[in-house]
Amino acid sequence: MTPEPRPLMILVAGPYRSGTGDDPHRLAANVRAMNEAALVLFRAGHLPVTGEALALPLVETAGSAGPGDPLFDEIFHPVAERLLSRCDAVLRIGGPSEGADRMVARALGQGAAVYTDIAAVPAAR
Repeated sequence: MTPEPRPLMILVAGPYRSGTGDDPHRLAANVRAMNEAALVLFRAGHLPVTGEALALPLVETAGSAGPGDPLFDEIFHPVAERLLSRCDAVLRIGGPSEGADRMVARALGQGAAVYTDIAAVPAAR
């Protein structure tokens, strides 16, 4: 009998700003898509994380006026990069995204698993 895989800490990486024109409703929809994927991973026994969940409160607290300003740029991607160094895997979702693709490349470089289909992530209970 094969044991079930151990729970993984999985970074959900998808588009945040790409294709949104920084429209707040589209940004929120992208965050929701990542959160929905994270919920599926959680229910499969894993610890899902998003860079947005950690970075956006910091960006706001720092006083950023919005995506792309210097405070946003100082914090947003560096948080995801630091987080990724602690993750076992990345789940890449959604459409084109330079940032998400960068997370995938970094994950591969550190030997972490990369999934492009949520159904391919083995359950851990």
